[in-house]
Formats: sequence, C-alpha cells, structure tokens
Amino acid sequence: MALDGVFGGLIGLNGLALVLALFLIVAVLTAVRIVPQSEKFVVERFGRLHSVLSPGINVIVPFIDRVAHRISILERQLPTNTQDAITSDNVLVQVDTSVFYRIIEPEKTVYRIRDVDGAISTTVAGIVRSEIGKMELDEVQSNRSTLILAVQDQLANQVDDWGIEVTRAEILDVNLDEATRAAMLQQLNAERARRALVTEAEGKKRATELEADGQLYAAEQEAKARRIEAEAEAYATAIVADAITEHGLESAQYQVALKQVEALNKLGGGQGSQTIIVPAQALEAFGNAFRFFGRGT
Repeated sequence: MALDGVFGGLIGLNGLALVLALFLIVAVLTAVRIVPQSEKFVVERFGRLHSVLSPGINVIVPFIDRVAHRISILERQLPTNTQDAITSDNVLVQVDTSVFYRIIEPEKTVYRIRDVDGAISTTVAGIVRSEIGKMELDEVQSNRSTLILAVQDQLANQVDDWGIEVTRAEILDVNLDEATRAAMLQQLNAERARRALVTEAEGKKRATELEADGQLYAAEQEAKARRIEAEAEAYATAIVADAITEHGLESAQYQVALKQVEALNKLGGGQGSQTIIVPAQALEAFGNAFRFFGRGT
C-alpha cells in the first residue's frame, strides 16, 4: 500500500511537470513572433492597440498580447478605374486611371479606414473630375503629365491620415464618345484643308514676288545698258564738239566722212557682186575731209 502511494505520488509529480513543460513551450511559442520582411504585425492588448511588430524576431507577452492583424507592406496596384468627367469646354470624356500605393503605418490603415481600396478609388475619381473640369480638351490630351502630377499630389495629401504612401498615379487613357470623335475628325479635316489653302496661297504669293523681282531686275539692267549707251554717245558728241571748236567746220566734215566710209564698208562687205553709186557731193566731202586729215597729221 505504501509503495502504491509512492508510485502514485511520483506519477502525479511527473504529470504536473509534463503539464508545466507543455505550458512553458506554448508560452514561449506564443511570445516569440517572427515577422516576414514583407509584413508588419499589429498587436492588441486586451482589445486595444499595443504595438506594431517590424520584420524580424519580436517578443510579446503570451496570453495577454495577440497579433490582431497581419498587414502586407508591399506596393499595391488598384484595378483600373474608369470615370466620366467634363472639361471646361463642355466635352464629356472617360478617363482610365490606376494608382499604386503601399501601407507604411498599419495602425492607421487598420483602425481608421475599412475599405482602403474603395476609399482611394473614390478619392481619385473626385480629384480627376475636379482637375479635368479646369482644363480644355486639348489641354487634357497634351498636358497629361501635368494632370498626373496634380492627381498624385492631391491624393497623397488626402490619404495621409490612412497611413498610406501613394507611389504612383497614372492616367492610362482619355476616351471620347462617338459624336465628339466625329466632330473632332471633321474639325481636323477642316484644319488640314485650311493649311493646304494657306500653303498654296503663300506659294503663289512667293512666285509672284519672284516674278516681279525678275522683271524689276531685267528693267534695271536694261536701264543700266541704256544709261551706258547714252553716256557713250554723250562722250562721242563731246569729242566731236571739242573738235569742231578747235578745228572748225572741217573737223565736223571729217567726222561725217568717216561715218559715210563706215556705211560704205558695210554695204560692200555683203555677199555677191554689188555696185555702189556714190554721189559727187560725197566724193567732194571725202576729199575735203582727207585733205583736213593730211594737214592735221
């Protein structure tokens, strides 16, 4: 009977020790938390926020603290969202947007917003409508980078209380309805036709200017030639006048005789046999002129 009591006591002690060992193992496993690099753990104590565990090995109070939320801190992309907007020149457009963000303060994200993706999508839609309402259609098409920066900056300010960092916002496409597309195509064709007419008119104008310049140049050259010819004739006349002044009438007769000789040479230089009849007065003038020339030399 005594041995039975001893053995029973030993078994009781061993069982207690085993239970205690199991309790310690569970406590250690519960207290030690290994957080992956891509996550953060939100710890609650008695139902309230206690701490946020960063990646690595962390220790919490077992059976008192508990990991309530495991939050991924990887960058996320919202699904492409399409919303209507009206430009300042009253054109209806459909804008496709996409937003990239990541959670940097999980305690704010968990306790301040329920559906973070839906909240961001709604905020982006409001910002896009507001910004496009300030711009004309041509500005929306040509200044897309400006619109993207405006959306990203305003979104970053509005989601700051949610513990979110907006890494990138994109305007993927700006679509128009069929009626607007047809009107823009018609306007584009009209603009092309106008440019073609302007180019043709400018070409004709340039051709006319060049033709006028050519005619003016030709007239200037002709006037220049006439001026030179007139100057030459005036020079010859001045020489004759000087000769008449110096030698009197005989010098004039000599010049006339030379002209007549040149004319007879031209007549005699023709093809075939020709007979030239010279008046007696001309022969007498030749004689007088040559006598004058003999005296002058």
